[in-house]
Amino acid sequence: MSAVAQPPSPADEVARRARPRDPSEEKDRLRRRIREQRAHRSARQRAEVAQRLVEVTLTIPEVADARCVSVYASRPAEPGTGPLIEVLAERGVRLLLPVLGTGLQRDWAEYAGPDDLRERAPGRPPEPGGDPLGAAALADADVVLVPALAVDAAGGRLGQGGGWYDRVLRHVRPGVPVVALVHDDELLPEVPRAPHDALVTAVATPTGWHRVGEVPAADG
Repeated sequence: MSAVAQPPSPADEVARRARPRDPSEEKDRLRRRIREQRAHRSARQRAEVAQRLVEVTLTIPEVADARCVSVYASRPAEPGTGPLIEVLAERGVRLLLPVLGTGLQRDWAEYAGPDDLRERAPGRPPEPGGDPLGAAALADADVVLVPALAVDAAGGRLGQGGGWYDRVLRHVRPGVPVVALVHDDELLPEVPRAPHDALVTAVATPTGWHRVGEVPAADG
């Protein structure tokens, strides 16, 4: 006869809760949930988000005054950056976009128009076709706009899991704002974070932007 499983004792439950949480497991669970939410947004909703992000992001003083902005070409489910890129380019702003190298390398190249953007490999975001400028080119940016799956009020950022931005953000000049672009429901009370994770200094959503520390707590 098989033994009947016994419920955990109060001491076992206390010990379980006292064990350190694994941020990588928490991150994976949160990534799955947010990706599912993003996948259910319609094309119309995504277009509205992209347009609203233009209006909101241009109210950030550092963006309005910038001569050089680091931005990224969004993937289909991400908050769209296409209209924002076009508006900044029309203003004569120099735009630096990520170029992914082999392995975990990241580089930058100048944006030369929508016809220059190409998906170089399946699953990769569109990239400009110009000459790579080197990772240190990020130091030229007056503002750095970064993708995220979620952000919290302390500046914790949940990325896609590759760790590219965590490595390259060390090239940002001191005092230059790093702004994450997310949907409103992706502002969370807390994002699981590892010691090596880079923080952002502001967050922009379709309804507004906030410096870190000014993000309102999520309901529920």
